[in-house]
Order: sequence, then C-alpha cells, then structure tokens
Amino acid sequence: MKRSEFNLAVEQEFGAGYGGVVVNDLVLAELGGRTAREALADGAAPRDVWSAICRATDVPESRRHGAGRPVPGERR
Repeated sequence: MKRSEFNLAVEQEFGAGYGGVVVNDLVLAELGGRTAREALADGAAPRDVWSAICRATDVPESRRHGAGRPVPGERR
C-alpha cells in the first residue's frame, strides 16, 4: 500500500474530516502508543498502519483489503 492509497482508504472509510482526527489523534497501542501520523513519520509501512487503525476502530474485514485503490470506472 502506498501512502496515497492509505490516505484514500482513510478518507473512504471515515470521511475527510473525521479521517484526519483518526490519523492525528487516535493513539494506537499496536503501534507503540503512537498515532498513525507519528507512526508513518517514523517510517512505519502504510499497510501496517491501516491495519492497526482497522483493528482499533472495528472496521469490518470486508472493507480492509484492497482499501485505498480506486475502483475502475468510479468517479471521485
């Protein structure tokens, strides 16, 4: 997962406004007590950060894999 795909996944799952709150404010024990923003800045893989967010916020498994990839033919 690229960083741009991570950003798209967050926006698609949580919305632009709340997605920013999740990335900047949600402390993830799984990532060493860091926020997603901090973990990414420290070099964590976007896929690992996305997976940690999904587990922490109970995103259904069906919406975790392939998230952030544009759907062919879907307008954004």
